[in-house]
Amino acid sequence: METYPETPDGRYFVVRGRLWRLSDPRLSDGERERLVDRLMTARRAVAAAKMSDDKLAMRKARVGVDEGKRLLGERGPVWWDDGAPDYNRHMARNTPYADWFAAQSGASA
Repeated sequence: METYPETPDGRYFVVRGRLWRLSDPRLSDGERERLVDRLMTARRAVAAAKMSDDKLAMRKARVGVDEGKRLLGERGPVWWDDGAPDYNRHMARNTPYADWFAAQSGASA
């Protein structure tokens, strides 16, 4: 399994220079596992809808993916409470994480 660098504050991981929000660390292991299972079921439904070219099924599946990511804290309102803005999907070099990211070995991860 490939690993990606995580920001020092534990809010994001970086893939190809882009920040992606991590799941809410306050979730219990059991709750996180349940929500990840739900998310993966929705992702499989997206794949099935693509294969069958079923537009209604695709819409429903994508809603399921979005809902799963929101429940995990990866989308929607941020899970931290210090007022820091959300940089989800931003290029790390264009955020306050720029210096940290530049210092990482293999910063193009």
